[in-house]
Amino acid sequence: MSDAEDRRLPPAGFRQRGPKPSGTRLMLIRHGESYANANGLAGGPIGDGGLTPLGRRQAQALVDRLRSSAELSKTTAFYTSALPRAIETGDILRSALPQGLEPTTDATLNEISVGEGDGLAWAEYVERYGAPDWDLDPDALTAPGGESLLGFHERCREAIERLVARHPHELVVIVCHGGFIEQAMKIYQGVAPEVRLRPRIENCSMTEIEFRESWRRLLRYNDRAPLPAE
Repeated sequence: MSDAEDRRLPPAGFRQRGPKPSGTRLMLIRHGESYANANGLAGGPIGDGGLTPLGRRQAQALVDRLRSSAELSKTTAFYTSALPRAIETGDILRSALPQGLEPTTDATLNEISVGEGDGLAWAEYVERYGAPDWDLDPDALTAPGGESLLGFHERCREAIERLVARHPHELVVIVCHGGFIEQAMKIYQGVAPEVRLRPRIENCSMTEIEFRESWRRLLRYNDRAPLPAE
């Protein structure tokens, strides 16, 4: 933003819109519906199952919108988590991003680990391992070999800080998961790691957060392309 533009803005306490984005913009896209989602399974690498036909349609609807709007035409970096549902979603989205931009697979963008319960139906998972009460103990693990809420938050924080440092002032597309997006929203709001926001994050929705030094701003939340009526 130019000095002249900045002088036209009201004082910070009055602002609703704020200055144009100039920091690193992380475009966090939740994957399309997976077989783990559809079948009620704990979806680590084993239980994931990749995208359902609906999940592929969700991703294609987003592609159609992005091709029409060109709103991600200035993307300079593209990442996906290492879970099949995110990789497949990213593969579909490639055609809506600048030509030649290849996704980088990064396991630090994965959903919270379900440990040894990977692939179990949720009812069986709870029967074997219980369900962690993170309101009482945010250090409790999901299951043996899994993660705690605090451990997951720390992984997400480190991943975000690394990407922001690597891509200053760039638009970065990240295909990831609802849990990762929730942690990113906590980071931009500056709330404690143990706080749970419990947002509703739709499949193939876009949540965009700007990071500029110590200043963070939510630019969009849960923005998705609707599927055509059948």
